[in-house]
Amino acid sequence: MRLYAALSLAACLVPASAIFEDDAHHIDFHHALLGLPNHEATFFSKPYVASKASLLYTVSENSTVGAVNPKDGALVWRSSLAHNGAAHLRFGEDQDVVIGGVGNRIVAFSASDGRIVWESSIDGMAVEDLEILEQEDGMSSNDAKDAIVLVGGTQQAVKRLDGKTGRVKWTFEDASGDIPFQVSTSPTTIYYISLHSPLLGGGSKLRVTSLSPITGKKIDSYTLSSEGEVQSKANILFAGANTAAPLLAWTDKAHKVLKVNIIGTKGISTFATPASDPIEKIVLHAPNRLNSLAHFLVEYQTAAGHSAEVYHVDLKQSTISKAYSLPQLKGKGTFATSTTNANVYFTRITTDEVTVVSSVSHGVLGRWTVKSSSALAGAHPVHAVSEVVVKDNTASAARSAVLFSNGQWALVRNGDVAWSRPEFLSSTTSAVWAELPEEEEALAHELEVEGHQNVIAAYVHRVNRHVKDLKHLPSWAQNLPTRILGNLLGTTGESTIDDIQHDTFGFHKLVVVATKGGHLAALDVGAKGKTVWSIDLHQFVPEVSFSNPALRAFRGFVEVKNTGLSTPLLINSTTGSQILAKDTKRNLPVFSQGQKLITFDLVDGELQGSVGPDPGSEVAWTFTPPPGETIAGYTTRPAKDPVASIGKVLGDRRVLYKYLNPNLVLVTAVAEPNHKLSIYLLDSASGQLLYTVTHYGVDTTRPVPSAFSENWFSYSLTMDSSSSSSARGYQLIVAELFESPLPDDRGPLGASSNSSTVQPSETKGDASKPHVISQSYQIPEEISHMTVTQTRQGITSRELLVTLPASNSIVGIPRQVIDPRRPVGRDPTAQEQSEGLGKYVPMILFDPKWHLNHVYEVAGIKGVITSESGVESTSLVFAYGSDLFGTRVAPSFAFDVLGKGFNKIQMMLTVAALFVGVLFVAPLVQRKQINTLWTT
Repeated sequence: MRLYAALSLAACLVPASAIFEDDAHHIDFHHALLGLPNHEATFFSKPYVASKASLLYTVSENSTVGAVNPKDGALVWRSSLAHNGAAHLRFGEDQDVVIGGVGNRIVAFSASDGRIVWESSIDGMAVEDLEILEQEDGMSSNDAKDAIVLVGGTQQAVKRLDGKTGRVKWTFEDASGDIPFQVSTSPTTIYYISLHSPLLGGGSKLRVTSLSPITGKKIDSYTLSSEGEVQSKANILFAGANTAAPLLAWTDKAHKVLKVNIIGTKGISTFATPASDPIEKIVLHAPNRLNSLAHFLVEYQTAAGHSAEVYHVDLKQSTISKAYSLPQLKGKGTFATSTTNANVYFTRITTDEVTVVSSVSHGVLGRWTVKSSSALAGAHPVHAVSEVVVKDNTASAARSAVLFSNGQWALVRNGDVAWSRPEFLSSTTSAVWAELPEEEEALAHELEVEGHQNVIAAYVHRVNRHVKDLKHLPSWAQNLPTRILGNLLGTTGESTIDDIQHDTFGFHKLVVVATKGGHLAALDVGAKGKTVWSIDLHQFVPEVSFSNPALRAFRGFVEVKNTGLSTPLLINSTTGSQILAKDTKRNLPVFSQGQKLITFDLVDGELQGSVGPDPGSEVAWTFTPPPGETIAGYTTRPAKDPVASIGKVLGDRRVLYKYLNPNLVLVTAVAEPNHKLSIYLLDSASGQLLYTVTHYGVDTTRPVPSAFSENWFSYSLTMDSSSSSSARGYQLIVAELFESPLPDDRGPLGASSNSSTVQPSETKGDASKPHVISQSYQIPEEISHMTVTQTRQGITSRELLVTLPASNSIVGIPRQVIDPRRPVGRDPTAQEQSEGLGKYVPMILFDPKWHLNHVYEVAGIKGVITSESGVESTSLVFAYGSDLFGTRVAPSFAFDVLGKGFNKIQMMLTVAALFVGVLFVAPLVQRKQINTLWTT
């Protein structure tokens, strides 16, 4: 106990530091993600006119706009449009801004750094399409080009926004009741395309309305006979924008016929699709530059492969003709369009090769074999954008930004995978630390067996164990030189599953994450978040639509639950393969006769405790909040929450005994009309209410995160200035539980030989409730999530980890800073100072040294999980959400691990020099001793 007190005091005397400078970018990692890129809004473009290199721009499915460096895949800038719905992103030639729109927002970003140039909002409407007006009356300009916006909602309208300010120049309102689809521009006209439903039904006609780009007045309007094919927007393949010959193409539901119209004309060209195999999807690829040739490619995807046909548009005759066909290849693939000067090139990307052809003829200008990559193993291209360099009718270089079916966004440069970004992880909804299989943790089990045997039996058991371990000696000896050299030089190779199993310090630990789209992946937090394996859960249950999969870890496998799954999926934690329930052994506790296992969960707004491993069986107790209150959530102690000391040593050597009840659950309930927040502390074994507190003037629409560890809990709330006299602010409340307010007193149950956990009220009544000391602090930012660090033995001081969404940060608050026993209104005494207590201050400012993410901006964090490592001083931290972040923290500093700057080579040379010195000096000393004896 004295050792624990000494360690606690030592931790309080040194300043807190989240991470040392030499550890930055080494012990932590950050995946700054955008999300799955939208094909229609992904492109290469120069950030400004004088730039010699292009950036890769996109807007993702989660409405995040960003730019990526094509050289290494590093994120240059990003900005969230913070709205659900289809997002749009466009750029103009020779411009230094990109314009994005989603919901009712249209935002112009600086193409080089993402700075917002201007922003416009349209109340009650939603952006349906967005285009850049490249020319006006056939004249091009390098000034800020205006944006043409199609909006729907309460009314349908086309608006022209000023390219410098975002101000609306004119508005064309459509009162026809048509469904707005898209806008397109030619050098002289703006075309508004909508779906017109006839009175008799039977499909939709495509209506094209011509508008003047200067005034917005309607010039002409006509409908195309398409009701036989177009039933919804899904039947429209393409509506060209910003080209010399904008196209409108659609197909029927069975993909038997392709119809193409040159927008601005009433003629329709009809083509039969290939009849070799049933077509699953048709994609039309066309250039989007005004000076490009009027050529386009139609891609046909079947179950067996894919093919394409290239078409040419004759602008003088207003006709479309097929130029040539590209043969069908087995397997999945995709095409991309690029423009150099006026020439159009099509890049074909498959899992095996990349080829480039001209739109003029089918001759292959360049061909590269795609080299294998572990990140793209088993995946096929979904869509891509490309840039090619053609000299003397030969493609000398080609780079393509490709989205693969496993959610990896990669750049393929001349067949080489230059980089890949795991964008599928941007929709991570849950994560758990994976437990290795039993055979990989057999040593702990064997040691436990030996601990329950007598000395002789334990010795025999240990000898047998060592004999069995000799089979690993050859491989261990073979890897020994590499390990020694790597430790001396401070260099280690990429970790593998075998490295994770035998990691000395426990830093290479697997965390399994689940995404909204049904992907499951295992990351190594000790190897900068490297993906060890990744699978799509639909391969096991194709009929299930995953929305919010929940994970639970067992030894050797992870359990996946989701709405629509009749039985949970069991996935091997180290390989990602599915395993059957009969091949697993659940680590559920085994109870003797008369003992019960109590589980609890929210059921119809009530917290119910049930007897058995699954909630909802035999109801043991029910907690219902008072009328008007709704349970917002609950928090329990971690399943692994070791306690190093059962008491807190005071400065006068007396002890305050902690209230250590593993069954505690903290329930938060809100009453929205009254702006009230209630906190209830329950015993989950009996359902008894142990403690309650109520806060008024609370903004109940904001999150109320909470955390529980050992004998203390914390929660945060937002004050509502509209319902109270105080200003809006944020509070952090911390409470600590003791068995008695008196030191050296174990409370009413201290002298009892046994007590009832299920029925504590029948033993000592209300006197068995804990003594609670709480304190509140004002904090500068809102907290969206909080958790507590974990170590193997619980000796190391704990830190409260809080997520700050306003600053995209994760902060570790030292435990002693929020100790509720800090003296109020006076300076601490000498004995209190020896405990590490300082004077209470009502305001806590987040010290920059507490920020775990230092220079990183971790956006969209939904949760933070912690785990113990192989050493007592260090706790592993993993944050997930839109971004992924992992690091290691040592709240009491790394007292059991050598620092990164420790010079091992110098130490070895010093030891060697001392050894040589001893060998040289020893004879001299011996000779001197002999001579001394003779002389005396």
